[in-house]
Amino acid sequence: MSLEVEPSLSFQNISMEFPDGTKAIADVSFDVSKGEFVTVVGPSGCGKSTLLRIASGLLEQTSGTVKVDRSNIGYVFQDATLFPWRTVRSNIELFLELHKIPKSDRAEIIQRSIDMVGLTGFEDYYPKALSGGMRMRASLARTLTLKPPLLMFDEPFGAVDEITREYLNEETLKLFSQEKFAGLFITHSISEAVFLSTRVLVMSARPGRVIASFDVPYAYPRDPSLRFEASFADLSGKINEALRSAHT
Repeated sequence: MSLEVEPSLSFQNISMEFPDGTKAIADVSFDVSKGEFVTVVGPSGCGKSTLLRIASGLLEQTSGTVKVDRSNIGYVFQDATLFPWRTVRSNIELFLELHKIPKSDRAEIIQRSIDMVGLTGFEDYYPKALSGGMRMRASLARTLTLKPPLLMFDEPFGAVDEITREYLNEETLKLFSQEKFAGLFITHSISEAVFLSTRVLVMSARPGRVIASFDVPYAYPRDPSLRFEASFADLSGKINEALRSAHT
C-alpha cells in the first residue's frame, strides 16, 4: 500500500482582499510537493507575489487555508537584498546567525553553499564589487544554508540580462536536482517557466485565479539546448495562448 506524501505547501481556496477593497486573488487552490518545481505566470497585478507573501506569513489571506511549515522556508526576492557592509561570506552567514547555528559549524555550511552557486573565490568580496547575477547567486547561497524543504522565488532573475538569466536558470536547475526541494517560482517569462518547471500554472487578471495548468514532460537534468527544441516551442506557445486569454 502506497502512502500519500504530504505537500510541502498547500493553498486551499485562497482569496485576498486588501483594506482598500482591492481583490487580489480569488479561490486559488494548488499544492507543491517535495521534488516539484511549480511556476506561476500571469498578468502584472494578478496576485502572483501575493501568494508568496501569504505562504510565508507576511500576509494573512481573507479566506481559505494555507498548509505549510513556516519554520524553514527559503525565500529568494526580486532584489538580492545583500548588506553592502558585509562580504559575500558574511552575508551568507546571516541566516545561520539568526538561527543560532554554532559558530564552529558555520564555515563548512557557508563554503558548501558558496561552492553550490559557483562563487568560490569571491568569499571576501563586497556586494558592490559583484555583478547583478553574482549578487543574486550570493542571495541564493544564503537561502540554501538552512536547506529549506520549500524554496520560493519572487521573479528573482528579472533584473539581469538574458544570457545571465539563462545561466542562473541552469544553476537553479542544478540545485533543484541536487536538493530536491519543493519549488514555487514566480516569473513573467514563459521560456523560463517551461525550462525550470515540472508544472506551469497560469493566473487570470485581477482578481487572480488559476485558469490553466500545464505539466512539463522533460526529465531532469535539462540541457540548455532544450530551449530550441520544437516541443519546447509548442508547449511555450500553448502557455502563451492561455496567458493571452488571461488578459481578457
